[in-house]
Amino acid sequence: MSIKLVAVDIDGTLITSDRQITPQVFEAVQEAKAAGVKIVITTGRPIAGVQSLLEELQLNEPDNYVITFNGGLVQDTSSGEELLKEVLSYDEYLDIEVLANKLGIHSHAITKDGIYTSNRDIGKYTVHESTLVNMPIFYRTPRELSDKEFVKAMYIDEPEILDQAIAKIPEEFYERFTIVKSRPFYLEILRKTASKGEAVKHLAETLGYTLDETMAIGDEENDRAMLEVVGHPVVMENGTSALKEIARHITKSNDESGVAHAIRKWVLN
Repeated sequence: MSIKLVAVDIDGTLITSDRQITPQVFEAVQEAKAAGVKIVITTGRPIAGVQSLLEELQLNEPDNYVITFNGGLVQDTSSGEELLKEVLSYDEYLDIEVLANKLGIHSHAITKDGIYTSNRDIGKYTVHESTLVNMPIFYRTPRELSDKEFVKAMYIDEPEILDQAIAKIPEEFYERFTIVKSRPFYLEILRKTASKGEAVKHLAETLGYTLDETMAIGDEENDRAMLEVVGHPVVMENGTSALKEIARHITKSNDESGVAHAIRKWVLN
């Protein structure tokens, strides 16, 4: 067997459109585990938004790992030990916040424990994120946040408003930060050294695996970094056309248990 680690995105990949794990996906994950393959959930969500899936898939046992915050945090799912953590400095957070105000869009920043926004009129997509990842929202002024460890910040707004704002982001910001669009209404901003690709690479090296022994499965632009770094990039049928161009394999859609299909066909076969 050549593949020893499979990094799997959540939304649009691991779970169906109604946010469920299909029986086929559950069984394929268990078969991979029994064969000694590491199945590593790799997501833009914070750890609180992943716990229920880790429990459901029995990936919260010793010697299992998870990558959250689009690569900002890598940890052992059983002990919570952090193998890698990339956080924004307070000055970086302030620059991100100032630009959001200039662009006239909603924003928030996330620690391991909560979502913080300085928008008195809290954006509906901040509320959506809070519900999705099961994290509380705190309204705080930037001055009150100097002691927080933000793993990522997000610009969130209606897709057309967000796209107009993205067009005005200075090139200097792309040089300073990792910036990925994970949904039409989400733009995620991380420390420059953080990405799903760097996190997968770090974990593989820590476990003694080569990149040729790794697979990644994803569907959106924020999965590009890990798809580009692994030896076996797999894109969902429902994935973007741009990502399909770099895929080694195209699997079935998330509503057709595409992750199970990929594991059985290209990992366990």
